[in-house]
Amino acid sequence: MDKKKKSVSEKKILDLEGKWKRALADYANLEKRIDNEKQYFVKFCNAQLLEKLLLIVDDLERCEKHLQDQGLSLTLNKLKEVLKNEGLEEIKAQGEEFDPQTMEAIEIVEGPENKIIEVVNKGYHLGDRVLRIAKVKVGRTSLKDN
Repeated sequence: MDKKKKSVSEKKILDLEGKWKRALADYANLEKRIDNEKQYFVKFCNAQLLEKLLLIVDDLERCEKHLQDQGLSLTLNKLKEVLKNEGLEEIKAQGEEFDPQTMEAIEIVEGPENKIIEVVNKGYHLGDRVLRIAKVKVGRTSLKDN
């Protein structure tokens, strides 16, 4: 009878130990998931702020183009450097092959087939995500066919 009580007790201990280890593993996974969600939330908030700042960058670039002011150019370059340090990268489009994942064709113009002739509005990546798609004019060798 004593052996029977001991084996039942040992089984209970092993069972409780297994449950305790699973609970610890579940808790560790929960901590990791919460940490990932926090990072995603911060990145999402940054993305919203960066999108708003890009509108200002667009305006400043237009001003720079027309005014050709050295002080404005320096300030714009500093702003672009800050945005770059936050992980924002311009989508390289001018002269490149049209990519529907990162570009929107707003006009088809005469030029080299499927090449970007003009960037109307710059696009940007934030990490591995497209934050803003580039709006471009795409070349076609023969416009009369369409």
